[in-house]
Amino acid sequence: MTAPHPSRLRRLLAPSGALLLGVAGVVVLVLALTAGGPPEPVAAAAGPAGPAVVGTAPAGARPVGEVLPPSPPRSISIPSIGVESVVDQSGLAADGTLEVPAPGPGYDRASWYRGSSAPGFRGPSVILGHVDSAAEGPSVFYDLGRMRPGEEITVTRADGISATFRVDEVRSFPKNEFPTGSVYGDVGRAELRLITCGGSFDPGARSYRDNTVVFAHLVGSSRG
Repeated sequence: MTAPHPSRLRRLLAPSGALLLGVAGVVVLVLALTAGGPPEPVAAAAGPAGPAVVGTAPAGARPVGEVLPPSPPRSISIPSIGVESVVDQSGLAADGTLEVPAPGPGYDRASWYRGSSAPGFRGPSVILGHVDSAAEGPSVFYDLGRMRPGEEITVTRADGISATFRVDEVRSFPKNEFPTGSVYGDVGRAELRLITCGGSFDPGARSYRDNTVVFAHLVGSSRG
């Protein structure tokens, strides 16, 4: 499959009544990417997406100590896959799963799970985004599965500090085998998790079967 031009990924889509595909919830890395390519977009006839976020956040998981002072993210830049996005905020749904960007102007933007660490603070910071929509095609994290170890991600925070993370792993997991501990568990440094849907599309459930997750760690910061 030919990857979309980066400028398409940078658009801030605003679908109205679109048939949307959900993002994988607090999910992690790729055990087996399909030929290293991006998740396949679903056909427009697939219908509205069902719940796609899986895994519940452990109630006691909170970072201890800090690398940078805590400050929420405002934007994310991933040069290797052409992503430049505002970062919104998400919480937990009533069933304990992660909320995902809803239909509307914010659908094609990344979103930080505010129950996780601030980017650059000690612990895992979780940012999620949709892979695509039936109506509009590729979304903000469409090419997330193409990322490779060593590539860099920059998250600019509300305090003006830009935190740079280096990718350690990119993996995929079936949604029913979500490794909650690996994603939310406490770590001794500032880390980042990027999450989206992946794998094949399940027409019955109207969602992707897997989650793609990028694991990265803080390597530097600067004030713009």
